[in-house]
Amino acid sequence: MNFSVQFSKSNDSFSFSPRAMNREDILDLWESDLRSCRLCEHRCGVDRLSGQVGVCGAGSPVVASRTLHPAPPESYTVFTAGCNFKCIHCQNWSISQWPDNGMPVEGYLEPALLAEAGIQALESPAGKAMGADRLFFSGGEPTIHLPYIERVVAEARKRRLNCRVNFDTNGFLTEQSLERVLAFATSITFDLKAYWDETHRALNGAPAVPVLRNARLVASEAPQKIWEFRIVVIPGINEEDILPLCMYLAEISPELPVCFLAFRPNFLLEDHPGAGRKLLKRCLGWAAQAGLKHVSWAGLADIPGRGSRPDPCSAEAYARSGARTAAGYARSAGCRTHPRDCRTCPSNLNCPLRRYLPSRST
Repeated sequence: MNFSVQFSKSNDSFSFSPRAMNREDILDLWESDLRSCRLCEHRCGVDRLSGQVGVCGAGSPVVASRTLHPAPPESYTVFTAGCNFKCIHCQNWSISQWPDNGMPVEGYLEPALLAEAGIQALESPAGKAMGADRLFFSGGEPTIHLPYIERVVAEARKRRLNCRVNFDTNGFLTEQSLERVLAFATSITFDLKAYWDETHRALNGAPAVPVLRNARLVASEAPQKIWEFRIVVIPGINEEDILPLCMYLAEISPELPVCFLAFRPNFLLEDHPGAGRKLLKRCLGWAAQAGLKHVSWAGLADIPGRGSRPDPCSAEAYARSGARTAAGYARSAGCRTHPRDCRTCPSNLNCPLRRYLPSRST
């Protein structure tokens, strides 16, 4: 089987040569980025500072929560609110689908104050006991708040010159945004949800090609910055994506670190069965078959589903059975555009999925 993917580059593409940004650069980008936002591959072009919103629904940067966090890499983690995906399986749905769902968030924090809080936490007895050694930006999706994060990092490095920074991303950045991330990030955790485009769209509402392109760019140009690629395993939905994802990564380098994350019933998939240990062990086998050398799995396995599943979408919209299953969940919650494409959906600014409140959290 041939799992190759072809990419086309825009005329303004460039080779990767990340550089440190000075304060004047960052202040200029803060204004220009949010006045016509094209930070991610949706390239909405909206003026977020005047109240316009794109797919992510975000205006000015908002911090949902922040805390010392023991998950590797141990860190002071800042969860930003909002996301450019509408993933039906999101375990951080209360953050990612803000503000539509009305869930509480902390709000806007001055970059200097957030940087100071982060450095103090890292240097606190609790931070040192945990082994926390970096700031970690997650979400939601931090890409939509990139200029804000750049300012926080610049402020943090005034206080600790070599402050480490992790950037946790769904990979849906423009090439320009990715270069900026590589300029300040010490490490990157990179989520991969599907290989096949229709499965990726059914799960997230966005195409797969930009994510695969960026995975290749990071793995090829800055492999030393990859903490790990994380592949969520959802039984009956993206199982047939696991082997091609592994082959795609192994073709770049068999040394790339990959961690399979056990799906837990959440958000629109609150009744869907979680990933079992047997399936996760099969994933390790597929990774070895592809030639990957550094693989593991993590998370809570074998959480049962409940109730009945919605009817799958038609084969006319999705050829793959996993995509039809995923899209069936989205349709049952009110999504009417199939194949899913949040960028062009006429209901994007009034999306029922963003207002969905699950009755179960695992």
